[in-house]
Amino acid sequence: MARFRRRTCIILLLFILFICSIMMALKTLRPDRAGFGDPFGLGLLPELQQRTVLLDDKQNSLNRVQGDTVTRVSNLHSIAVNTMKASMPPVNKLEEELSSPNYNFHIFYYSWFGNPQFDGKYIHWNHPLLPHWDPKIANNYPKGRHNPPEDIGANFYPELGSYSSKDPSVIEAHMKQMRSASTGVIVLSWYPPGMADENGEPTDDLVPVILDYAHKYNLKVTFHIEPYKDRDDRSMYHNVKYIIDKYGGHPAFYRHKTSTGRFLPMFYVYDSYVTIPEIWANLLTVSGSQTIRNTPYDALFIALLVEERHKHDIHRSGFDGMYTYFATNGFSYGSSHHNWASLKAFCDSNNLIFIPSVGPGYIDTSIRPWNNHNTRNRVNGKYYETAFSAALLVRPEIISITSFNEWHEGTQIEKAVPKRTGQVVYLDYKPHKPNVYLELTQKWSEKYRKEQEQWLM
Repeated sequence: MARFRRRTCIILLLFILFICSIMMALKTLRPDRAGFGDPFGLGLLPELQQRTVLLDDKQNSLNRVQGDTVTRVSNLHSIAVNTMKASMPPVNKLEEELSSPNYNFHIFYYSWFGNPQFDGKYIHWNHPLLPHWDPKIANNYPKGRHNPPEDIGANFYPELGSYSSKDPSVIEAHMKQMRSASTGVIVLSWYPPGMADENGEPTDDLVPVILDYAHKYNLKVTFHIEPYKDRDDRSMYHNVKYIIDKYGGHPAFYRHKTSTGRFLPMFYVYDSYVTIPEIWANLLTVSGSQTIRNTPYDALFIALLVEERHKHDIHRSGFDGMYTYFATNGFSYGSSHHNWASLKAFCDSNNLIFIPSVGPGYIDTSIRPWNNHNTRNRVNGKYYETAFSAALLVRPEIISITSFNEWHEGTQIEKAVPKRTGQVVYLDYKPHKPNVYLELTQKWSEKYRKEQEQWLM
């Protein structure tokens, strides 16, 4: 009897060891969690994380020695169905699934791209190679223009390809990306009707569509007024009136709450320094000959600061604030992070808004092949995070982001993918995935919110 019990115990022990060995063998089949080498961890890889959870659930069901087969199949089917549902969120669940918008995070957006399907030709993707102003230097570099779709005027390649800004699916994808990044205000590059930059086509007719899609994602839109031909006090008054009359009633039109409790439109004015302060003062001071102050078209006007002396011109002109735009630390006085504290102090003492501009990096050698010395490497996101950290140190009311999709200058946070053609190897965001800069923006948006609560206490 004792011999029988001993034999039974040995058999049971061997059976347990056999089951354990099977479990260990199956466990080795699980995907390597560290295979992407991502220093930010799985927090930036939610899609990978979702797939890993699904595999883990399947593995656990296989590891059960005494499992109900029907129940197991039912559970796996439920997981698959839930995963499919998660990948196709209904419109009415957008608010639940996307980060809440931060209306103190403003992001520069360009709607100047075109392709044959929507525009009859490529626009901006075929950007020319710009010559250096010194002919001796210019002769050392190639000339001509890019030839899309394989060869585009950018060092990175968009996940959406050489898209058209008129494509409704592209506009919606952009809005969803910007909302997922927890930005709140789109700063739309704008030229008056019938006008455009030298490489583009008029885009004012796209504004209503952009406003509609922005509203769907609870985003707001303001305007980045470009240096159009003959821009002066009179034309600015006319164009601001046009924008407010035509678009000011849209629910996505941005108005900023001032310290006095007023809600005013906000306009960023690019290259404002090319117009002398006396002209701006005609428009922006109460006593000016073309004054817009205390009229139905009064607004907050934000000037571009490049050189240190511009801060005095901006104040004298009657502007309400300044922004730095360039994503190149050290390129200009305004874009140099170490100058932001003194600029913020100047603005505070003169009742101006200081809006530092942060960016993920800079590279424009696809259109300015001689400008390599101004390249700012992304360092896998560290450059971007350093810029955000510098901005938060000065406690700004607003942070601007350069940019969502200025592909020519390599400042975009829009999704980019690896691409290689016969002649070109594009840069990409590896070892991270295409939306890493959207994820980083969302991270810093939340950090800004938390720190701002402490500033206001």
